[in-house]
Amino acid sequence: MTFKEHFNITQEIIYLNTPGNGLIPKETLLWRRNWDKQFFDIQSDLRDQQPQFLAGVKQTVADFFNAEVTSTFLTPNFSFAYASLIDLLPKHYSYLVIDDEYPSLAYPIISRRLKKFTIQANENLEEQITESVDEYNPDVLVISIVQYISGLKIDLEFIKKLKKSNPGLLIIADGTQFLGTEKFSFKDSGFDAIATSGYKWLLAGFGNGFLLINDQFKKRLDNLVYELPPPQALMWENRSILSTFFEPGHQDNLSHGTLQQSLLLLQKLDMEKIQNHTQQTCNQAYELFEERGLLLPLIKARKTRSSLINLQIDPALYPVLLENGVKCFPRGTGIRIGIHLYNDIQDIQSLLNIIEKIK
Repeated sequence: MTFKEHFNITQEIIYLNTPGNGLIPKETLLWRRNWDKQFFDIQSDLRDQQPQFLAGVKQTVADFFNAEVTSTFLTPNFSFAYASLIDLLPKHYSYLVIDDEYPSLAYPIISRRLKKFTIQANENLEEQITESVDEYNPDVLVISIVQYISGLKIDLEFIKKLKKSNPGLLIIADGTQFLGTEKFSFKDSGFDAIATSGYKWLLAGFGNGFLLINDQFKKRLDNLVYELPPPQALMWENRSILSTFFEPGHQDNLSHGTLQQSLLLLQKLDMEKIQNHTQQTCNQAYELFEERGLLLPLIKARKTRSSLINLQIDPALYPVLLENGVKCFPRGTGIRIGIHLYNDIQDIQSLLNIIEKIK
C-alpha cells in the first residue's frame, strides 16, 4: 500500500496545498465518525472520560516528538500557545524576529509593545542571526522553522550550535510548517519551546495544536509564577499552574483525538520512511524547478531546503491552476506548493505539464 492510498485523493486532483491545509487520512476520518457516534450516544460515558482521554493524547504527542509529557500542553492552535507563552515572560524582554514572519508570530510582539529587533530573511539567515545576537543581545529569538511564504528553512544544526554558544538566549519556534515533514526530537533540538497547529503537515484538521517546553525553560517559567497560589478547586487538584495558562477551560476531545490518531498513523507508517519518500520527491522536484527557473533566488542559493516551495510563476494563474485540478495557493511573488507523503514525482511532472500549457 502506498502512502497516497491512505488518503481520499482522486485522479483529477494534484493536492499540493499542505502548507495551507493538510489532508486527513482515511483511518482518522473513520475514527472521527465512530467517535462522534459514540460520544452522542446517550448510553456512552465518553463525556466523563475527558481527563483520561486528553492525558493519552498528551502522552502520544510527547512520545512522538521526544518531549517530556509534563512539559507538553495541548492547545487549540499555534497562535494561542505562543501568545500565552510570551504573556508569561517579563515585559522588559527583547525579541529578535525575521521580517515578514507569520503574522501570529510577529504581531503579538507588536501589539504588546515589546522591544524587538528585525533581520531580513535571505540566503545568509544563519549568519544574520549570529551577528544580530552578538550586536543586540536579545532575550528571545522567535522564528518559524520554515517560513510560510518563501519556504526558507532554518538549519536545525545551526540552532543547536546557537543555543550552545548562547545558553541564556531563549529560542522559541513555530513548527507549523515543519513538524510532520521529518523525524524530530525536541529534547535534542536546541529549542526552548516549540508550538504548532495540527491542521497542516500533521494532517489533523482544525482546532488542535500543542506547545512543548524544555526542562530549563519550564523551571524559568515556574519561577515567574511561583507566587501564584496553586489551584484550590478539587477538579484542578492535579493541575500545574502553567497548565492553567496554556490549557484553560474545556478542550475538544474530537479535535485533539484527531491529532492523536494522525500521529499514531504516521508512527505506524514510520517517519523515517515518510521522510525518505518526501525528501526523494523534493530533491527531484527542486532539480526540475531549478532547470526551469522557478525557484526563488534565496532558496536556489541555499543547501537547507524545505517541503514548502514558492514557485515563481504569475500568481494571477492561480484560478487556472485550480481549474486544472492543482490545489495550491498564491503567496508573495508566486504560487506556494507543498510536497508531503501523499505526493510523488508523478504529481510534480503533471504540475509542470500544466504550467507549460497555461504559461
